[in-house]
Amino acid sequence: MIQISKNIAIIGSGLVGSLLAIYLRKKGHSVTVFDRRPDIRTIEFSGRSINLAMSNRGWKSLRKVGLEETIKEIAIPLDKRAMHVNDKPVYFQKYGKEGEAIWSISRGILNRKMIDLAEEAGVLFRFNEKVWDVDLPEAKIFTGESEKSEWKEYQYDTIFGCDGAFSRVRHKMQRRSRFDYSQDFIDVGYKELTIPPNEDGTHKLNKNSFHIWPRGKFMLIAMPNLDGSFTCTLFLPFEGEVSFENITNKKEAKAFFKTYFPNVSKEIENLTRDFFKNPTSAMVTMKCYPWTYWNKVALVGDSAHAIVPFYGQGMNAGFEDIYELDKLMEAHGDDWETIFSEYQKSRKPNADAIAELSYRNFMEMSHKTADPKFLLQKKIEKRFAENHPEKWIPVYSRVTFSERSYAEALAVGDKQEEIMQEVMSMPNIEAHWDSKTIENKILSLLGDMTIS
Repeated sequence: MIQISKNIAIIGSGLVGSLLAIYLRKKGHSVTVFDRRPDIRTIEFSGRSINLAMSNRGWKSLRKVGLEETIKEIAIPLDKRAMHVNDKPVYFQKYGKEGEAIWSISRGILNRKMIDLAEEAGVLFRFNEKVWDVDLPEAKIFTGESEKSEWKEYQYDTIFGCDGAFSRVRHKMQRRSRFDYSQDFIDVGYKELTIPPNEDGTHKLNKNSFHIWPRGKFMLIAMPNLDGSFTCTLFLPFEGEVSFENITNKKEAKAFFKTYFPNVSKEIENLTRDFFKNPTSAMVTMKCYPWTYWNKVALVGDSAHAIVPFYGQGMNAGFEDIYELDKLMEAHGDDWETIFSEYQKSRKPNADAIAELSYRNFMEMSHKTADPKFLLQKKIEKRFAENHPEKWIPVYSRVTFSERSYAEALAVGDKQEEIMQEVMSMPNIEAHWDSKTIENKILSLLGDMTIS
């Protein structure tokens, strides 16, 4: 399909905005990216990040524009979870089949790299330029120092809102009639912490693992960086008995880490320093519809579907938006009304599905990963999946290591959970979990259901 070169504005220079800019440049469009913040390459990163977990969907999207190998150079493969349960040795859970891994990448390092690559592709970035208003029918944006200052007007053919969960572009779309919008904050916040490298630059924990300290209503996670450090994230309720509001000084922070995370007690000084240095951030699920306005404006990534980070799919889902948009551009050429219409119809059910899966995974990671019955269920599922790969792909593998839709992963996962609840209620399951009886029971419950 022939495409006419367009003059396009992208609002937001984050990961999704930068990758979308590269895709559009490769299609021959003129692209300008606006961001209210300074150039991330010139400042120290903010200390409010959770390391990214790049999985199949993200790699697929980078591969299409020839960037997969470049980005793998700044990532570390993680093929397993390392579970840190008090009073037990660390134990490991493989994520998937041999060779399957998620990849840990520092958000700051990746974002800087993506902006460099976009500039090399010919994208123009305008940092420290705040977008205050958008004229949707005319595809105009208005920027200025403040809401009350004099504004500068820019005219474009098309505008993409890639400006995150609190998008200025979406805010303008919300004023339109029949625009659905909801946001739901969870009562758990997060804080970034760091475990520095050993003196010789090596990692203090297993380098190729995603580390989890599940503690019921809260948890700590750690993901490795290339410099030997780990970026840790503490997820903790805002209020309550054990909460951010009840840790007010260094003594209380040290007691908290010593009590709940004794195997990182050598790092207490670093963890305590970061606890008070870095901000406490909130997490929100945001849903909206429609995502587009005529053939003029479209939302991509978090501005259309912000999710909580517990499946590591926020960036992957945003990158997949771009991949699917690109397929539609190839199919429909210059018919942007059809491109936008098909884009939102195909992506919305998948965005809702990964939002639901991400919330459920928080419950699983914090509450269930230390529960013997849950661990037994996972062992039964793993054994059955190994014996019958055509019948059973675990939902985590469907989301993380396949390119099938999120909506399908949610639907099949619900069916699998129904089956497993019936299996787990069988008498004396602990004694004969690996028997032929259990295998046949699952087969009978599955019936003719096959996994494509």
